[in-house]
Amino acid sequence: MTGPLANWPVQDFLKRTGARVPIIQAPMAGAGGVALAAAAIRGGAVGSLPCAMLTADQVREQVAQVRAQSDGPLNLNFFCHHLGDPPDETAWRALLQPFYDKEGVGPPETPPPLRTPFDAAMCAAVEEMRPEIVSFHFGLPDPALLDRIRRSGAIVLGNATTFAEARWLMGKVDMVIAQGFEAGGHAGHFLAGHRPVGTMALTRQIVREYDAILEPVIAAGGIGDAVGIAAALQLDAGAVQLGTAYLHSAEATISAAHRAALGEESVVTNLFSGGLARGIRNALIDAIGPVHPAAPRFPYASAALTELRRVAEADGRGDYSPLWAGQAAALGRPARGEPPEGAQALTERLASEAFALLGETP
Repeated sequence: MTGPLANWPVQDFLKRTGARVPIIQAPMAGAGGVALAAAAIRGGAVGSLPCAMLTADQVREQVAQVRAQSDGPLNLNFFCHHLGDPPDETAWRALLQPFYDKEGVGPPETPPPLRTPFDAAMCAAVEEMRPEIVSFHFGLPDPALLDRIRRSGAIVLGNATTFAEARWLMGKVDMVIAQGFEAGGHAGHFLAGHRPVGTMALTRQIVREYDAILEPVIAAGGIGDAVGIAAALQLDAGAVQLGTAYLHSAEATISAAHRAALGEESVVTNLFSGGLARGIRNALIDAIGPVHPAAPRFPYASAALTELRRVAEADGRGDYSPLWAGQAAALGRPARGEPPEGAQALTERLASEAFALLGETP
């Protein structure tokens, strides 16, 4: 870079990660995977694989597939929640009974796989596959496992939704993701519950604290176009993490109903997993409200919805599905009649437009 960004935190991010542009494609289970990550990497970004719903062998397989399709920095993302004993779902299933009756189904006979926390088996897979970056949601894993990740050579990212969480992460991770309440999907809070802060305010607070130790901060949430990227970089973020913007791409694996709804009102809800997450309103949210105390804690609430989701999605409906999306979803919507943009082209275009706004020559 030869323009203003040459002396900004962006440069540090690019040097440390090997990315060509200051963008991380957010890991989004159910919405992205190998094709999306590989395309983002080809566009110069950090590509990400969501691993919380994969087995260790599936992680190995998907990493190999991304490596075969692209050459650049790959991030593996894991959750650090605590499962505990299964909760009593009696009240939750009773609340859902009218929907079971309407759709002619019931709770699943065999519970589907749950999102699982990072463990020794996953750590061994990381050590074997050696991704450039490993990121964690809902805090960090056991210190012994974290030490092993560090010894593998991976850059470690931690997610903070408040300044207190960022302060807790400092010294334990290499970079902090400042996740504002505008972000789609699960809020990664882990210290004192969900205390939402906007992306720009949170990013700037963390940057000021991090100035003393020269660590790039990654802004995430509500950034859906080049203007948003440029604004975050002007706040001295080293990069942005984009999730919802990539939902519009051709490689996103979301349903037609989900894609059609992008840009409609999003709310924070606990109905689909038990954890607070931002998604688009649908029939279930409208019927019982976005947050309900009967929903079992994360990640157990999702099991009782399995059959409801199956029959509705087969009918082209997203009535019981998590339609995760951030508040800036409308910004990336293609023009009427235009096909979805490929993730590589999307990455290159957003970076080029953001650089131009900042007077930068890549």
